[in-house]
Amino acid sequence: MSAKSIERKGTYGRCKSEHKIKISLADLHFFEEPCISGTCGSGAVFFTGCNMNCQFCQNYEISQMGEGKSITTEELANEFLKLQKRGAHNINLVTGCIYVPQIVESLKLAKAKGLELPVVYNSNGFEKVETLQMLKGYVDVYLPDLKYYYDELAKDLSGVSNYFEVATKAIKEMERQVGNLEFDKDGMLRKGLIIRHLVLPSHLQNTKQVLKWIRKNVNSEVYVSIMAQYFPEYRALEREDINRKLTKEEYEEIMNFVQKCGFEKGYFQTLEENEKQYLPKWEKSSC
Repeated sequence: MSAKSIERKGTYGRCKSEHKIKISLADLHFFEEPCISGTCGSGAVFFTGCNMNCQFCQNYEISQMGEGKSITTEELANEFLKLQKRGAHNINLVTGCIYVPQIVESLKLAKAKGLELPVVYNSNGFEKVETLQMLKGYVDVYLPDLKYYYDELAKDLSGVSNYFEVATKAIKEMERQVGNLEFDKDGMLRKGLIIRHLVLPSHLQNTKQVLKWIRKNVNSEVYVSIMAQYFPEYRALEREDINRKLTKEEYEEIMNFVQKCGFEKGYFQTLEENEKQYLPKWEKSSC
């Protein structure tokens, strides 16, 4: 997180969270990148709350509206172990940055009880380097977004300042910690960094600048995941610039730009009719 830290007992910051862990879902998830979801699913734990306020958030029920259930560090450790027992390829911490101290404690407890899976840190990219340093040795795979190149766009669409500076420093720290990608014999990712970018309608120049930065500043062995899954949700429905899906022409323009930049490794999604079908169902009973 940028700006300043906050003592949460009796006080709320941007993330609207207390000092207690709150999760919205712990389940096998099959819609991450192939080397993360595999055939058995990623052991995804979706945390409630967020340090950004994206107007187009597809998980707004949990990120902005607080859907979920409070649990202890011991209970979170047990969720990790349950996912391992169910055959998950990894433990996937989705938007966990506001709970990093508690997550580290839970991972310690789970490892002491036999947790052996790689740990994936699935992030919006808006992270303090100091926060990431707490995770060193506990996270094997970093899966950050790099959403914005233009800070005015980040402020307008997500309510945060200095996004590009904060996120690029975070990504360099992630790269420093985990190095090049390593896969097991089945092609599942065991270690490394994949940078995601969601292409937004009407803002193709933002995407192009993000891709230019990645190509110039990140090891060519790092995978880039270009996402076309955008559809208008939450407050995006009220905006003229992002109240629609990408057009075929927009996405083809970005794919041509990816080739022009010389990216050789990574993933890209295909445009579909109903991207919403891939969203998790926030079932309170699962927590």
